[in-house]
Amino acid sequence: MFSVAVIEDAEAAEVSLDPVRARLLAELAEPASATMLAARVDLPRQKVNYHLRALEKHGLVELVEERRKGNVTERMMRATASSYVISPTALSAVQPDPAQSPDRLSARWLLAVAGRLVRDVGLLITGATKARKRVATFAIDGEVRFSSAADRAAFAEELTVAITNLVSKYHDEGAEQGRDHRIVVAVHPSVRTEER
Repeated sequence: MFSVAVIEDAEAAEVSLDPVRARLLAELAEPASATMLAARVDLPRQKVNYHLRALEKHGLVELVEERRKGNVTERMMRATASSYVISPTALSAVQPDPAQSPDRLSARWLLAVAGRLVRDVGLLITGATKARKRVATFAIDGEVRFSSAADRAAFAEELTVAITNLVSKYHDEGAEQGRDHRIVVAVHPSVRTEER
């Protein structure tokens, strides 16, 4: 089971957003059968089976084992990931495009960049999984408390200079064996737990 999986297909996204199916995905962090799930979510076993088949069809749950109980075979299922992120590719006709209105200070532009990040990393994970390889990535996540808007602006300027200098130092346009990498650096107000 993966810690996070990316849903790229529109139909799979639709299936995962159904409240009953989303609840079943959460319950399937540990393997369970339709009978076990029916008791937990207070639904008839047949209805749970119907939802499990839809989830399985789209690769959101997987068969872990089959157990014989008398003359019945019990299928033990498990979610393929602990959590899921829906890629903008699932809404390909309306996925965000940061090139539409590049504005470093716009929250909507930041959201478009984040959407592209989810899309790109999702595609990389999908390809790497098929090739049985890992994706070379790096991320920093942290918080900083600014005492004023002026300090925040000064920080952004210094960060821009530092990143620009690093890119200038390591970027090699002529490297035949080189591979392009995208850099995303974002600063936004932290969301308090009670705001979620």
